[in-house]
Amino acid sequence: MLHEIIPTARKALQLNLDSNFYGTFAEIGGGQEVARQFFLAGGASGTIAKTISAYDKSFSDAHYNENKKGRYVSEDRLNKMLRHEYHEVFKLLKDTKQETNFFAFADTVEILNYSKTNYSHGWMGVKFQLNPGQKANKVIIHVKLLENDAQLQQTTLGILGVNLLYACKYYHHNPTQFLKSLLDNLSRDRFRVTTMKMSGPDLNYVDNRLLAVQLVKNGMSHAMMFDKDGHVQQPSDMLYKKNVLAFRGSFRPITYISRDILRKSFELFQKDEDYEADNTFSFCEITLNNLLSEGEIDERDFLERINMLNEIGQNVMVSDFKEYYRLAEFFSQFKLKQLRVVMGVPTLEKVMEPKYYTHLKGGLLEAMGKLFASNTKLYVYPTLKGDSLITSKGIRLAEKHRLLYEYLHENRFIIDLHSDMSKQLHVRSRDVLKMIQDNNPDWEKYVPMIVAKSIKAKGLFQK
Repeated sequence: MLHEIIPTARKALQLNLDSNFYGTFAEIGGGQEVARQFFLAGGASGTIAKTISAYDKSFSDAHYNENKKGRYVSEDRLNKMLRHEYHEVFKLLKDTKQETNFFAFADTVEILNYSKTNYSHGWMGVKFQLNPGQKANKVIIHVKLLENDAQLQQTTLGILGVNLLYACKYYHHNPTQFLKSLLDNLSRDRFRVTTMKMSGPDLNYVDNRLLAVQLVKNGMSHAMMFDKDGHVQQPSDMLYKKNVLAFRGSFRPITYISRDILRKSFELFQKDEDYEADNTFSFCEITLNNLLSEGEIDERDFLERINMLNEIGQNVMVSDFKEYYRLAEFFSQFKLKQLRVVMGVPTLEKVMEPKYYTHLKGGLLEAMGKLFASNTKLYVYPTLKGDSLITSKGIRLAEKHRLLYEYLHENRFIIDLHSDMSKQLHVRSRDVLKMIQDNNPDWEKYVPMIVAKSIKAKGLFQK
């Protein structure tokens, strides 16, 4: 169904004229841009019980954080704001407005400072009823603001807030339409959604993992992250000043080779002088192209891959990055201490092919400069060609690029991993997948027991 883009003023007016939806607006850090949209639309008395901007930190703490701990622009602060404001409006008005659905809208945002030196981002959310007397639902998002002007960022916040509140009221039954509507009257180059979570009695059907991958698919986010328990997490919370090991794959299915690559790369990382046990995270990254089946996301397949990676103790990242240098650039914004990117020899050969970088002015040289920051190294797992074991030293490479490659190799930007699994090196995930689909029982020889158990119990990866 074609999504209708409704003007912001009309959305605000429609909500204002809906006498059955009533609540408060609490906004910190970016002005009262969302509430302003409703005042400008007219009829705001039908929607707004109260607006507040506890801009001074002391007032913010007094209202929402008596212990004065934690960051002001954070998920925790947003949840405290929503909890406080919703409790207040419900307590004061539940007896006089018994047929009303109450809501609390809140945001806590850091917009661009005068010197344009800060990280512009914020949390925004709504706690709301859809039926009088029912427990409240909650939707929260984290946004990264991309515009290079504070006033433009404020305008974006105002429009986005109206879109969010409107979607909670009218699109709660359709997550796909909900997400698309957040972009109404906005362009993708104005903001990125880095986290989104839905919960509550009317939203229990939503799987936040699928919501996250839809954000990537719709171009609203470049990457979404899931912890070892499968929960959606804010990338900065997981990555800021951490050591990171990233391994890209389809993981369809996870094989003994995949597990060995993870184990050997982590063992090598542990020998690094910068390694810190409590500050190092490994991620299995799946590019969006590997989640598509005939143009649409195979939701069951995606969820099961997340589950299986979680079962072997892995965090998961889903991205729209095709080139590895873009993956490295994404990680760089979080000021990582060390980044290790893991790949096999066949992938390394592709990384060194100039044809993938014709869109860059500097071609291969520019791509390598972006990929190999001073804190970044590639860990390369060997492969078999015939009966020969091929390491990073034996890759196919155009002669004119050999000096560049030798520089990277000699300076240990590229490091080989050792493998004890020569008998299985010839087996690819796609080979095992075909065995599963052909009902060939030999597939179990190449898959960890815990993964094989899940595949058989759930009938996964069938045609």
